[in-house]
Amino acid sequence: MAFENLSERLQNAIKMFRGSGKITEDDLKAPLREVRMALLEADVNFKVVKDFVTNIKERALGETVQQSLTPGQQIIKIVNDELTQLLGGTQSKLTVADKPPTVIMLVGLQGAGKTTTAGKLGSLLRKKGKKPLLVAGDVYRPAAIKQLQVLGEQLSLPVFALGDQVSPVEIARKAMDKAFSLACDTVIIDTAGRLHINEELMDELRNIKAAVNPHEILLVVDAMTGQDAVTVAESFNGELGIDGLIVTKLDGDARGGAVLSVKAVTGRPVKFVGMGEKLDALEPFHPDRMASRILGMGDILSLIEKIQSTTDLAKALEMEKKLRKDEFTLEQFLEQMQQVKKMGSLETILGLIPGMSGISQKLKEANVDEKEFDRVEAIIRSMTPKERRHPDIINGSRRKRIAAGCGMRVQDVNKLLKNFEESKKMMKKMQGMAKFASKGGFKMPFMNK
Repeated sequence: MAFENLSERLQNAIKMFRGSGKITEDDLKAPLREVRMALLEADVNFKVVKDFVTNIKERALGETVQQSLTPGQQIIKIVNDELTQLLGGTQSKLTVADKPPTVIMLVGLQGAGKTTTAGKLGSLLRKKGKKPLLVAGDVYRPAAIKQLQVLGEQLSLPVFALGDQVSPVEIARKAMDKAFSLACDTVIIDTAGRLHINEELMDELRNIKAAVNPHEILLVVDAMTGQDAVTVAESFNGELGIDGLIVTKLDGDARGGAVLSVKAVTGRPVKFVGMGEKLDALEPFHPDRMASRILGMGDILSLIEKIQSTTDLAKALEMEKKLRKDEFTLEQFLEQMQQVKKMGSLETILGLIPGMSGISQKLKEANVDEKEFDRVEAIIRSMTPKERRHPDIINGSRRKRIAAGCGMRVQDVNKLLKNFEESKKMMKKMQGMAKFASKGGFKMPFMNK
């Protein structure tokens, strides 16, 4: 999980703050040492760490604690502000051409994930109403062109390719004509990488840049390479000039040093982050939201966006109506589970809920198996439509048949039916509480203003 180690260490450091009235140097000594160590262990650039800790100290020292805040809460605010600034301050959006198409050129070393990222970025932009064209400009890596074509098919996105015997500069030029003929408003060019930075690579990229004048040159780096990613970013920016970065595999990097260092070192913002292998696992990068996640305060805005992008509102309203009439069935139960699965892993979802980030670690320790979703789905699919709609008719012989049909035990079927009934009761109870709250009976904590 991204920033897992750093998040835990920073939260522990913040708990160390004591005192009242004014925050003194003694109050800051031990916690700031812990913050410094946490950042260095997260593979954050040494100078960046030094400046970050100095900024917190200068802001916190002698500052009067607001009456409504404890010293710890005051420090959380300061650390959150400084962390947000370190990550880039505000979200950096893509430049959009006044006259389409907008040209985006993806660059980076071999193995950073450029080709997959081209597909993911195309998919993300299409959801935002764009019409992208993917361009296969990597003519050196075996199967790179085929890989992009397969991604294009999976995502129903057009791919422009001229094979591996045409120069990448010529491919980029002709791709512009193709974009006009297909009325595509965005062109995403996948370029070749090398195992290391050399003059041949940079010459080719400079030639493509001169040929198509891209509106965005985005460097794709692998979060798992830590400080190497920052070094690569410095080199590409110096040699080619980049507009921003896409950091891949952030979900697999428990440290996160690259994302924390790159803006301060290169002056170039992170624009997108890859949070998984699925083709929809590319997210716009919001520094304030990421800072909030790192400090264990959740990310409600991203959670709401996930829910909105994966939930069918009409179905949700229909489900709510059925629940009210006590008509909630195993079919709706299955639909609800599938909606949750679309949002990502349980660990990811919990990390977005304030105060729940630590639960994901406990789930790991408790060996909670996310494949349980698949088992439940198999059991429900083994039932007849009538059984799904009327679970009360499922007697002993039906339970045996259902278990045999999905390769499970009768105990597994019993457990599912019991969980379903409990879920139903819980949802009805929560609905009753919500009604009571709406009539002024009480307010939930998040309703207090």
